[in-house]
Amino acid sequence: MQKQLPVIVIGAGPVGLAAAAHLLERGEEPLVLEAGERVGANLRRWSHVRMFSPWEFNVDTASVRLLAPTGWTVPDPAGFPTGGELARDYLEPLAATPAIAPRLRLGARVTAVSRHQRDRMKDAGRAQSPFVVRYEDARGEHELQARAVIDASGTYLTPNPLGASGLPALGEAALAANIHYGIPDVLGADRARYAGRRVLVLGSGHSAFNVLADLATLARTEPGMQIVWGLRRGSIQRVLGGGDHDQLRERGRLGKLIGGLVEQGALVVATGFLLDRLERTAEGIVGRAGEVALPPVDEIVATTGFRPDLRPYAEIRLDLDPGTQAPRALAPLIDPNQHSCGSVRPHGAVELSHPEPDLYLVGMKSYGRAPTFLLATGYEQVRSVAAAIAGDWEAARRVELVLPETGVCITQFADEEAPAAASCCGPKPAQVVPAAKDGCCGGPPKADDAACCVRDEIARNAGAGGCGCSAPAPAPARAPVAACCG
Repeated sequence: MQKQLPVIVIGAGPVGLAAAAHLLERGEEPLVLEAGERVGANLRRWSHVRMFSPWEFNVDTASVRLLAPTGWTVPDPAGFPTGGELARDYLEPLAATPAIAPRLRLGARVTAVSRHQRDRMKDAGRAQSPFVVRYEDARGEHELQARAVIDASGTYLTPNPLGASGLPALGEAALAANIHYGIPDVLGADRARYAGRRVLVLGSGHSAFNVLADLATLARTEPGMQIVWGLRRGSIQRVLGGGDHDQLRERGRLGKLIGGLVEQGALVVATGFLLDRLERTAEGIVGRAGEVALPPVDEIVATTGFRPDLRPYAEIRLDLDPGTQAPRALAPLIDPNQHSCGSVRPHGAVELSHPEPDLYLVGMKSYGRAPTFLLATGYEQVRSVAAAIAGDWEAARRVELVLPETGVCITQFADEEAPAAASCCGPKPAQVVPAAKDGCCGGPPKADDAACCVRDEIARNAGAGGCGCSAPAPAPARAPVAACCG
């Protein structure tokens, strides 16, 4: 009976449609439920932003095989698409194929998943009972049965709040009209909102970098703008990345761009800022962390990451890591305290399994609150999951993905050329709130925690006292690089 039921895929983004393609190759019957009115709805919310990863890493193999008979070919494999281009030039043709189109329902928002006539307390016959999936569309509420469920709905619609405690800052809800969560189109559709305004950007990831870069570009032609950058980390050095030493070239370029803006005094930087409340005053909106207050602003951009929406699974038995909210077996592989884009190895159905057989959270949602999701890794996830659902555990356990040494990040980069790198001694003190000693001499050190940067580490390894930007060094050792901090 269950074999005749479909595998319901939640979400028609890149990973969700890839799941459908792999299921079809396995002889399974997928049904894709997408909350948006078009495929790639989340991608379209940052359609103006260009990706770090080139086209060759942004398409799925089974999906390409499905597209081949239509005459579709991959755009320039070395080119870097925007989110909008990925949706238009890849997802839309894929969704229109004769295999996918009749198995796709748009405007169908999933609200709950459970087992037929089994709440989460019921053991008897649980694994043999089909899933029930409830969804809402323009015609009302519906319920379907499924033999398996793959949730590839992502996390973009559930951003983290601004408060450093994980809760909304006091006053955050009341100021919602002045807060944008995610990456606004500063130079396009949202230009009027930010032109000539004072803007606070909170966050330390590459989403924040893109917003800061666009705001700085806008400020060159719009007088009266002030850009305040607040981040919880105590230093921007590690945040900016390795610059020329970064093995992800475009990520390094974006880090250099932001470092240059800090050095030029284009940004007011507040490091170690743990926001706990927002207040509207006569001078503007003021962010506070204890007794520390940021300069008043008119608008706030929140780029503090995302978290999974687990509300539909109240009656499902999930095994999630208490910290990352990722599947327990996956969590140690993606914990951002231990891994970057380059050190997360490919994984599949084994690591994504839960006590509820044949239910899988995949793609960005599988990472919980961890930020280092790789789009190519998502494709490997669903290849493995489709094999497991079809009963081919040998293929499910096999790793078929080979990434470049540092991985391929889905995070975005800015198109413009980076200005000169930050000086050895970091940002101008007058523009830092509180004072920070960052931007030392380039990328972060590879191994020596006592060194402040790559150049300093190299000098120390050669027996010198470093470039003079960290621990004091004897005068003879500093002489060759006396200009470093001069």
